[in-house]
Order: sequence, then C-alpha cells, then structure tokens
Amino acid sequence: MENKGYTKDGSVDLRGRPVLASQTGRWRACAFLVGYESFERMAFYGVASNLVVYLTTQLREDTVSSVRNVNNWSGSVWITPILGAYIADTYFGRFWTFTISSLIYVLGMVLLTMAVSIKSLRPSCTNDICDKATSSQITFFYASLYTIAIGAGGTKPNISTFGADQFDDFNPHEKKLKASFFNWWMFSSFLGGLIATLGLVYIQENVGWGVGYGVPTVGLVVSLLIFYVGTPNYRHKTLKTQSPTSEMAKILKTAIANRRCKLPEDPTELYELDPQHYLVTGKRRLQYDSSFRFLDRAATKEEPNRCTVTQVQETKLVLGMTLIWFVTLIPSTIFAQVNTLFVKQGTTLDRHLGTGGFEIPAASLGSFITISMLLSVPLYDRFFVPFMRRRTGNPRGISLLQRLGIGFAFQVLVTLVAYAFELRRMRVIRRAGASGPHDVVPMSIFWLLPQYALLGVGDVFNAIGMLEFFYDQSPEGMQSLGTTFFTSSIGVGNFLNSLLVTVVDRVTRGSDGRGKSWIGNNLNDSHLDYYYAFLLFLSAVNLAVFVWLATKYKYKKEVIIEVAAEGKAACVQLEGKAADTIDAPPASDQV
Repeated sequence: MENKGYTKDGSVDLRGRPVLASQTGRWRACAFLVGYESFERMAFYGVASNLVVYLTTQLREDTVSSVRNVNNWSGSVWITPILGAYIADTYFGRFWTFTISSLIYVLGMVLLTMAVSIKSLRPSCTNDICDKATSSQITFFYASLYTIAIGAGGTKPNISTFGADQFDDFNPHEKKLKASFFNWWMFSSFLGGLIATLGLVYIQENVGWGVGYGVPTVGLVVSLLIFYVGTPNYRHKTLKTQSPTSEMAKILKTAIANRRCKLPEDPTELYELDPQHYLVTGKRRLQYDSSFRFLDRAATKEEPNRCTVTQVQETKLVLGMTLIWFVTLIPSTIFAQVNTLFVKQGTTLDRHLGTGGFEIPAASLGSFITISMLLSVPLYDRFFVPFMRRRTGNPRGISLLQRLGIGFAFQVLVTLVAYAFELRRMRVIRRAGASGPHDVVPMSIFWLLPQYALLGVGDVFNAIGMLEFFYDQSPEGMQSLGTTFFTSSIGVGNFLNSLLVTVVDRVTRGSDGRGKSWIGNNLNDSHLDYYYAFLLFLSAVNLAVFVWLATKYKYKKEVIIEVAAEGKAACVQLEGKAADTIDAPPASDQV
C-alpha cells in the first residue's frame, strides 16, 4: 500500500476504502474542522460566560444558587463526552457520532434562543426588574441548556480527535505537523471564545438576549455546512476492537484470577503475539514497563487465561492517566471561577470606560483570558518550542508532564493574585463605606485583569497540555475515550466548585443560618478573600502531589513491526529511537 501512495496507518475514507496520503488529511482537511470549533466555542462561551448574570437578573436566582447552577450545567457539558467517546470508539466511529450529536447541539441552541426571545417562554421585565419566572419557563430554559449538554457529549471528544486523525503517525513529516495541531486547534477555540466574551456578552446585555443567542446559533449551522463540504478530504480510523473498556475489564479480571502465579524476573518471558500478527493487522505493539506490576500476571505464559503484554500495557496506560487526571481537578476548579465568582466580583466594581457612560459587561473581562492565549500560542509554538527543542532534544521542546506542571504553577499564581486583589477590594470597601448590596466599589474593573491574563497564559500550558497528554497517551483505538479525560476533568472541576461553594456557604452561615457567608448575595459584605485563600492552599498542595506523580509516570512506548531487508520481522520504536529486533529484551526505562 505504501508504494501506491496510501497512508501508512491504515486510514480509510467514509466508505471504508484506503485513502491516498497526498489527497487527504493534514491541514487541508483540518481547515474545514477549525471553523466549526471556532463557532462552537463562540456558542458555548456565549452562553456560559454570562449565564450567571442571566440567572440572577432575569430568573432572579441568588448568588450561591446561580453559581451552583452554572457549574452544574458546565460540568454536564464536559462530563457527557465520556458517553459520546465510548459510543464513537465502540460503535459508530468519530464522524457519525459527531454528526448526530452536532444536530442535537444545534437543536439545544435553537430552543435556548426561543427560551429568551418568546414572551410566553421568558419572564416579563420592566426597567430591568423581572417578574418571577414560572415553573414552566424555568423548565423550558433548563431543558434547552441540558439539550446542549447532551449534544456536546458527542461533539467535544470526537471533533478534536478526528482532527488529530488527519495526521499519519507513521509518516515522520505528518507526525511533526501533528505536534503543532493541538496548539493551533486551541487557537481557533480561543478565537471563538474571544468573539463571545467581547461581542456576544455586550449584545446580550445591551441589545437583547435573543439576538445574543441567535447569532452563534446561525454561525453554528453555517460551520456545520462547511464541515460537511470537506468530507472528501477526511481520513477515518477503522475500529479495531469491539469495546476498549471490556478489554480493560478482561485484563483486571485475568490478573486477579492469576494472582497466585509467580511472575518471571525477565519480562521477555511474558506472553506476546508473534510479530507477524502486528504486521498483518496494523495494530501497534507496546513496549513493556514495570509500572502496576500486579497486572503482569494477566500475561503469564503458563496460565490458560492469558493476555498479551500489549493488552496489559494498554490497561497500565489508562491507570497511569487516571492518576494524572485526579490532580487536574483542582486546576479545573480554579478555572471554574471565571464564569461565576470572577463575574460576580466584576459586577461590584466601576465598569465605566472613559467619560461617555459606556459600561463594560463584567463577563467581557473573560476576553482577556482569550487575548493572552491568542498572543501566547504563536509565541509558544514558534519560539518557545524551537528554543527548548535545541536544549532538550525533545521534539515538543518540553515533555507533556512538564508542560502540565508549568500550567498548574500558573494556577497557584492566579489564586494568589485573586486573593491579593480581594484583600485590596475589601480595604477600599471599608474606606469608602460601600458595603451595601448595590454599592459600586470605587475601583476600576480593570484591577481584575492580572488574574484573567495569568489564567490565559497558564492555559496555554494547562488546557492544551491536558488535551495533548490524554490524546497522546491513550491506547490505540481509545483516543476519543482518552480525550474525555480532558473534558471530564473540566466537568468534574465545575461540579467540585459547585460542591465547594455550597458547603462553604452552609458552614460559614452556621447551623442557625445567621453567620456571615464567605459567598453571600452581597459580595461587598462577604469574605470572598477567605474562599480564595482556601483555593490557594488547595492548588499549592495539588501542585506538590502532581510533581511527585510526574516523577513516577511511565510514558507510552510504541513500536511498529516492519519487514527487514533480510525478510525477518523487526520492531522499530515509533518515536524514532534506536531500533531493536523483536527478540531483544524490551526496554523499561522512562521516555
């Protein structure tokens, strides 16, 4: 197939036929995908960025309830991809799962636009004072939101991995291109978020919520049409396993069943298939490593119930990623403040720009996260990576976990800056006597900029690093499910923030409900500084735990089976390290 110009990784077209490498995939295919990502991000952030304002001003929810409801919805948007990825990896593939889910997503956006536009579906408001919403209006509004969450479950984990599938790992040039793919993919995502926080938020508060939600809905439809125009250019991965999760369950079950057997000292004595099997099937073979050694019992040759070393290594990868996933939850919780408490903070400050009476929507400050990201991604990709590549010899410049570690360190800095700013805001409140619930604190909203900008720079390492890490380290055939480690981290982070806000509010109010809540309806007479100090402590401890886990983590090592000149099958490391024959002892050192 290679001589005919086909891809080396076995990619096919929509009808299952081998595809030509020169006519499909790469950036020519991704050009049709990034447009959708920009519009989808514009739609999501157009809703999420200002949702807490809509809930408090239009539906008249209190601060804690609105923060909790925003977090619960955002958490659902990022958690449902677990189901969408499982369906894609097991049954329908990424393209068709995305297709069905994107239609559900659009339906949700249409329903949400109706919920804020049609008089009978929204509470009536006079001079910014809204009547209490009826139970049917609330039900329709939240049903629209959660329809979007269901649609996002099938689009989020599959569109980014489908984009990465357009690059052939067995082609050195395309593999190098994919190293930049996630940076520029997130760049397009940031661009959509910027339009939402700069333009849509202003339209929602000054023109109308219907127009503010209607514009991204139309954009989403147009982007889907563009996506389908590019169908002839796409490469598709074939499903090589019935159910990745059932295979992992099989490994665990077999290891437990063989728990009494003695493990060989030499790992080459563990069971593995003949190289010819990998050569024929095109499946990638994994090198042995000594992590989670108890699972090696599933690959003992003497036992009738046995699995291959590659199957065992795939389960080890998932367990290793799970440990890293746990320490991504606190950073995701920190980021959850952007669309909740950061926005509520901004509403207490002086939001006027100049002397013309123009007032900045509090949620618009989220655009500075995006701006700092948009500025940082090209600098990272074009300057930082080449510079570090020369120093470390790593094609990525720094390792995947080093990138995450830098991002987590930025999260600690963000909470420190947020804590310091809140201390200053409270001093100004006391000095100016502006402790009333509707008093404007005589401080410019731009005092919040440092924490937003630091979040943006940190996310170039954190968010992109997580997406790249979980995709890269996922076993073959599980990239969609692996990407849900990234999305579910954000989702659980939102749920965790919802839980923290609820618990902190109840504990600080006291059993009789008469205490002063750290996060009360009146932020000018609360103790948000205590809450930020608590988050600072959590993020610092989390960073220390991450550094310890990173030193123990064993990166995935893949090998490909090729036919040597003398006609014998040989193993060659996919990353381009020194080749070894199939019979040589597999390396177990860390990449």
